[in-house]
Amino acid sequence: MPTHPPIATHGVQPLFPLFADLHGRAVLVIGGGAVARRKVEALLEAGADVTVGANGFDPGLQTLIARGVIRRRAGAFEPGWLEGAWLVVAASREPSVNRAAAAAATARGIFVNVVDDAGLSSFHLPARVRRGRLQVAISSGGAAPVLARRLRERLEAELDASLDALTGLLARERARIRRRFPEPRKRRRFFERLLDGELPRLLRAGDRTGAQAAFERALASGVPESRRGSVALVGAGPGDPGLLTMKALRALQEADVILHDRLIGPAILDLARRDARRVAVGKRVGEDHDAAQARIHALMLHHARSGRRVVRLQGGDPLVFGRGGEELDFLSGHMIPHEVIPGITAALACAAVAEVALTDRRHARSVTLLSPRGNTPLDHAALAAPGQTLAIYMGVGELESLSRSLVHHGRGADTPCVLVESGTLPEQRTLTGTLAALPALARAHNVQAPALLIIGEVAARAARAAFAGRCRDGFEAVAHAA
Repeated sequence: MPTHPPIATHGVQPLFPLFADLHGRAVLVIGGGAVARRKVEALLEAGADVTVGANGFDPGLQTLIARGVIRRRAGAFEPGWLEGAWLVVAASREPSVNRAAAAAATARGIFVNVVDDAGLSSFHLPARVRRGRLQVAISSGGAAPVLARRLRERLEAELDASLDALTGLLARERARIRRRFPEPRKRRRFFERLLDGELPRLLRAGDRTGAQAAFERALASGVPESRRGSVALVGAGPGDPGLLTMKALRALQEADVILHDRLIGPAILDLARRDARRVAVGKRVGEDHDAAQARIHALMLHHARSGRRVVRLQGGDPLVFGRGGEELDFLSGHMIPHEVIPGITAALACAAVAEVALTDRRHARSVTLLSPRGNTPLDHAALAAPGQTLAIYMGVGELESLSRSLVHHGRGADTPCVLVESGTLPEQRTLTGTLAALPALARAHNVQAPALLIIGEVAARAARAAFAGRCRDGFEAVAHAA
């Protein structure tokens, strides 16, 4: 019999990974507190027949007992409780009770887990990522549980919900695939090409009908459809990479080509695949924007038709004060598969860093997002009406005319304002003042784009926060009276 050299464990014996079928099997949980309740809930998900033993039970466990979902054993632990149990979880607040339960279970050859005591446990409950029937378990054998949890957090961001639908489809069709490809090598190759092809993208887009049709074609021909090129219009948010959505992060990590705006910083671009091609397509002042947009369209078309996954990465949200609408029309007109992944728009992000509730019901009935630039003139009279919040994008160069016009049409000169420059970034600044004093305030502090202006009674909250000195690291709040 061949022998293998022992694995270097540095004092920690590696665990043998195992998924247990507990459906209908008896499991004993010892303890009646919140920790025991969490273990019970996980066991019930797996279909276990759970009994809980303790001197007392928290309200959640009492509810489960009253509904007949679990059984109970009241009082101090006795070894007789283990009769018929397949598995034991010791989650008592009393270490002596957990030790006694572990010793009794071990003596009977029953697997036992003692919460927060790896030495007494014969099995461990791993950090887990679950997508329906698909589960990924991570364990350090009790050596570094915080590291296992951190890895789980990363996987939570990378594994999307469509994996459950993919698992279900493959489970339903498993027998047909085996009949079609009885030879393991050919079957494995079919699976690999299927998972690298068009099927997963269709499921991510929520097109289960299209995914099933793609599977049927692949099974009939024996050759899964190659991955088609596609474009995702992705909102990068206000600049802080921590504010990217999980879906945006996954798109970046799957992209072959990233067409990004000028203001997308390296901290976000560094989250993409290392081998992804990065192309700066941002427009600059004085440039022919229509010609620049035509170049963006041409690049999307070229790369998508070449079978590449393209991310069109834009600051904030792609459909708020960008040309996302034109890009969607272009993609639809050229029959390019596409999706939109929204981002946190600047109005929401800048309001958050300034501690402003845009629709605080005590002061504002509505919030208006607007840009002074555009093809249609602003209705200054309507914008000057009281009881509303204005969130103004790309307005740094228009502050003088905005202030003068709004005051002229009836908005109070003392209306509170907050101007947020480079919101959520390390260099962000927040300046507070009044509508009349705003232009001078911006000049005095040399405010530069990108900056967002909030006008309305709700902005008074920003001034109070600034005076209270609640300034985070890298956050400069400048309060300026009228």
